[in-house]
Amino acid sequence: MAPSWWGRDARANGGGGTPVVVKMENPNWSISEVSASEVSAPDSPAGGGGGGGKAGRGKNARQITWVLLLKAHRAAGRLTGAASAALAVAAAARRRVAAGRTDSDAAPGENTALRARFYGCIRVFLVLSLLLLAVEVAAHLQGWHLDVEEGLLAVDGLFAAAYAGWMRARLDYLAPPLQFLTNACVVLFLIQSVDRLVLCLGCFWIKLKGIKPVPLAAAKEDVEAGAEDFPMVLVQMPMCNEREVYQQSIGAVCSLDWPRSNFLVQVLDDSDDATTSALIKEEVEKWQREGVCIVYRHRVIRDGYKAGNLKSAMNCSYVKDYEFVVIFDADFQPQPDFLKRTVPHFKGKDDVGLVQARWSFVNKDENLLTRLQNVNLCFHFEVEQQVNGAFINFFGFNGTAGVWRIKALEDSGGWMERTTVEDMDIAVRAHLKGWKFVFLNDVECQCELPESYEAYRKQQHRWHSGPMQLFRLCFVDIIKSKIGFWKKFNLIFLFFLLRKLILPFYSFTLFCVILPMTMFVPEAELPAWVVCYIPATMSILNILPAPKSFPFIVPYLLFENTMSVTKFNAMISGLFQLGSAYEWVVTKKSGRSSEGDLVALVEKHSKQHRVGSAPNLDALTKEESNPKKDSKKKKHNRIYRKELALSFLLLTAAARSLLSAQGIHFYFLLFQGVSFLVVGLDLIGEQVE
Repeated sequence: MAPSWWGRDARANGGGGTPVVVKMENPNWSISEVSASEVSAPDSPAGGGGGGGKAGRGKNARQITWVLLLKAHRAAGRLTGAASAALAVAAAARRRVAAGRTDSDAAPGENTALRARFYGCIRVFLVLSLLLLAVEVAAHLQGWHLDVEEGLLAVDGLFAAAYAGWMRARLDYLAPPLQFLTNACVVLFLIQSVDRLVLCLGCFWIKLKGIKPVPLAAAKEDVEAGAEDFPMVLVQMPMCNEREVYQQSIGAVCSLDWPRSNFLVQVLDDSDDATTSALIKEEVEKWQREGVCIVYRHRVIRDGYKAGNLKSAMNCSYVKDYEFVVIFDADFQPQPDFLKRTVPHFKGKDDVGLVQARWSFVNKDENLLTRLQNVNLCFHFEVEQQVNGAFINFFGFNGTAGVWRIKALEDSGGWMERTTVEDMDIAVRAHLKGWKFVFLNDVECQCELPESYEAYRKQQHRWHSGPMQLFRLCFVDIIKSKIGFWKKFNLIFLFFLLRKLILPFYSFTLFCVILPMTMFVPEAELPAWVVCYIPATMSILNILPAPKSFPFIVPYLLFENTMSVTKFNAMISGLFQLGSAYEWVVTKKSGRSSEGDLVALVEKHSKQHRVGSAPNLDALTKEESNPKKDSKKKKHNRIYRKELALSFLLLTAAARSLLSAQGIHFYFLLFQGVSFLVVGLDLIGEQVE
């Protein structure tokens, strides 16, 4: 308890003022007021003597002075913190520009002329935007924008005539098609908003009625139970250069609570780094010595990426002895009771082909980027997957943390390498064969979110180009399938067109192209409710499954529009089979999952871990002593050209909107332009010093 600096004197003088207790809690100051009656002596009158009034008033003045000084100190501290953060951001931006690394950089040692041309193009683009804005400002000051027929015809001069021609051209030729495109995008926006609202209502109904999948019989605790209670399960762990996370993930999978004679772990290593492969193989051998049925497989020819890896593993002769297969990506760490909570949902339901668990994230609070990803994925699992699983028994397989009936995989044609979304591919084909899916929202599997914008951007490109590839390949199969009309409608219109094609199309076109254009062609109007109210409502609905993220609702809305550039580009590349549609880049992991719930596991096997880790440390020491390998893996923050160029466009349009007195449009364009600028300079996510 901090001392009171003046309360004792006030009580001695019998002043009628209010003593103020100051608690010295560095770096913040805590101030509390105490009433005079609380500090007066029990046998003293509350008002005190008449001679103490003047002294009490003087003491109160000193107290107020101290309060004001302390509040000023707190405000100065906050301003200093904000100024320090602003200076840090400015310094990071300066380093990005000085380094000149862009998203088009290839291997180290490329020709630096590309960077010079890039900066030249950005400067030219900025100058042209400012010139156009200057012309509009000059015309606005002259009043030429008010009346084309009377105002400009009476003005002599080449500039006035040119501006009059520009106004007629945009009125007669530019505004009509722009308005038509605007109305079309608004209609698509409303359709997608209705779809989002219906999903949220479905989720609310599930919560209200307590709807959840219930197995016919839960797994028994008796490990001596028959094969019917503990069927044969194959666990597959595909990985590729997953040096940061392989150890804790293999440990979690090997600690699953299931009879060891009834499950086999396949570690499917596609690593092209010899040291990483050696470390993973050694980890597998360590668990083999502990009695776990685990095998290590390494492919020399890495065809088909993850799908090829899984397909190769399913061709093993011993797979015929297993009934179910579980897939965990390298950064996923299931709880020990994962199989006991998922496999029973197959019992007595021969038409169930997949049981999918939801994801939880160990690094969701690492930075702003991971917080925004958490909002998106919480909505995906809590609303989209749960509602589709409960009402139509179909959703996209998430590629990991799911249990497949091997018969369903074989009946659907097995894994195919034709797209970069092999998980969605097998799910669609299984759905066309009549298999049902079950989603368990209460069974979570811990994993890791990308912490850098570069990794997240590449992940989103693959997730949005692959569905368009798949739609081209399976459209005819959907039409010819024997499933009902409404299931075909859901699959074609809702699953593919609305959520995979229309959503990125209108998000980019409406907010990044049409909105800025309507500022320079004001004859085409975009209503304020489209710019502000509907997006805000949709953002609130999206953030409901993650209520702790409500303070980030505005950054979430802006960031989603910013990511529409990457998603639109990926959608186009997948739809038209462009080269980038076939890119497969393994999402980089940081290994933060080791800070999760494996403490008990480490303590349980501490002796064995110490014995098996010594060679690993030696190998790591040898590799770290090699500067060449370190230089290859060095990470950098980059400048993203499309995002940076769009930031200049939106900021210029924001300045232009002031001439048309469109307040909401101005603020939206301003903040959206700043959002593009922050992303374009790679100031969101992991910062590499």
